[in-house]
Amino acid sequence: MYAYVARQPILDKSGALHAYELLFRNGESNQFPGVPQDEATSKLLAENHLMLGIEDISDGQLAFINFHQDALIKQFPTFLDPKNVVIEIVESVEISDELVNACQQIKQLGYSLALDDYDFSSRWEPLIPLATYIKIDVQAASHALIEEYAPIYKARNLLLVAERIETPEELDKYSALGFDFFQGYHFAKPELVKKKSISASKQVMLDLLEACNKPDFDFDYINDILTRDVALSYMLLRFINCPIINKRTKITSLKHALTFMGEVEVKKFVALLALANLADNKPMQLVQLSLVRAKFCELVARFRNDHDNPPKGFLVGLLSLLDAMLDHTMQDLLERIPLSEELKQALLGIENTLKIYLSLARAFEEGNWSSVKRLSTKLNLDQRLIHSFYNESIKWSYAMTNAIKK
Repeated sequence: MYAYVARQPILDKSGALHAYELLFRNGESNQFPGVPQDEATSKLLAENHLMLGIEDISDGQLAFINFHQDALIKQFPTFLDPKNVVIEIVESVEISDELVNACQQIKQLGYSLALDDYDFSSRWEPLIPLATYIKIDVQAASHALIEEYAPIYKARNLLLVAERIETPEELDKYSALGFDFFQGYHFAKPELVKKKSISASKQVMLDLLEACNKPDFDFDYINDILTRDVALSYMLLRFINCPIINKRTKITSLKHALTFMGEVEVKKFVALLALANLADNKPMQLVQLSLVRAKFCELVARFRNDHDNPPKGFLVGLLSLLDAMLDHTMQDLLERIPLSEELKQALLGIENTLKIYLSLARAFEEGNWSSVKRLSTKLNLDQRLIHSFYNESIKWSYAMTNAIKK
């Protein structure tokens, strides 16, 4: 048996990462054979311990985890460290004296509780005194009720989480209403700024991305850029000496590093480094998400013997959030970078093999297991294998983030 794992960021008003919501499934049906759905998440956690461990999946951040009625009553959450998790009570629970008593005991053990997909029904009232967070789906809930109750809940010292924020305007609106945290696809989409200029330093980074997409790689050009920038040189040496990349050889010079890595790996690193610098004023979550997508698409491409130089599988994942990082449309940015036609089409949402790789990565992020199943079947991939690819990509992303931090 294997665990299906996805994570979604929860950000504060400044865009800083507050936590991840972790989503666990055993497949499209969300259950083990013979195991009630209410126990599925807890049994997955207990038997697999998230496969990687909570700390690896959430990069050491706070983790919000859904628990159903029976799981709460049986107090499955209590084997987790209360400092690392928030227990989400899902909207499908039947609120009874037994459930409220169980939640009181869990609260007394030091756990924070969140009411998920809160709908303002009076049935929730027994649990509100126990809650730390209230999560509201702003696309489904009545805006009039949100306006009415938000100040009441703030007065009761509850933390409000706005789920499914999809536009900058929604972020501003719910910030103004006093919401503390935000979750949704706005944070993986650009806030469009018409004809916003790109600084000279960022233009150099775009030039590096261009160089990574050329079949004939100019080592001298790359070496010249890195040699003139101490910070970039330092990050290259940190990257190449990272244990996940290089377990034996100690690299001491740029020339040695470039030679050791080889052309394809240098292209991947330079693209990674360029992207991290382009996102210097954006939440690190954007970079991390790009890295997870890059590694995942690369692993899928490699398994399907879709080897390329330049590494298009890696690049399509890495560049998939470039618009969010530079506050320009993807169309506008792709006019500035002469990428391959196949890569451009995938980044613009036009169906091709690279686009399918990217769609599969996004399905994982959303916990959309029916799409995962459909797309993996389309690619003729075993689902267990691609779940291992995604887990490996999360670990790689964490290591790379540490390697490229300034």
